[in-house]
Amino acid sequence: MASDLSANLPRAAPARSDVSGQSPFAGLEVRSKLWIEVNGKAVLSDYRAAILEGIERTGSLAKAAEGLKVPYRTAWQRLKESEEALGLRLVETQSGGAEGGGSTLTPAAKELLRRYREFSKGLGTLVDDRFREAFS
Repeated sequence: MASDLSANLPRAAPARSDVSGQSPFAGLEVRSKLWIEVNGKAVLSDYRAAILEGIERTGSLAKAAEGLKVPYRTAWQRLKESEEALGLRLVETQSGGAEGGGSTLTPAAKELLRRYREFSKGLGTLVDDRFREAFS
């Protein structure tokens, strides 16, 4: 069983108030970003997950990129980078024609997206709570 290393560290003294009675840390805000890498290359993040979700919703990488207000080429590059690093195909594409073509997520992409959302669920709240605990 791994021990919690932070348990051995000295606790920080509570923040002192300034003359106004406010904490000197008032106004600080926490920000965090989560991404998953393979060999130092990002393969999944909230941004990349949004691209995949957009494709799933619209059936089109172009429409997904438009919905995210990013250039098609950027969305395509991120998708290809993820596929290459993962060694998995994430999107199946059908060329145009009478139906206009389209894109669908592979079963692997759907499972990757499901696991990412499950893993990331609640992390923002956890970070916010830890921040308040440390800086209040």
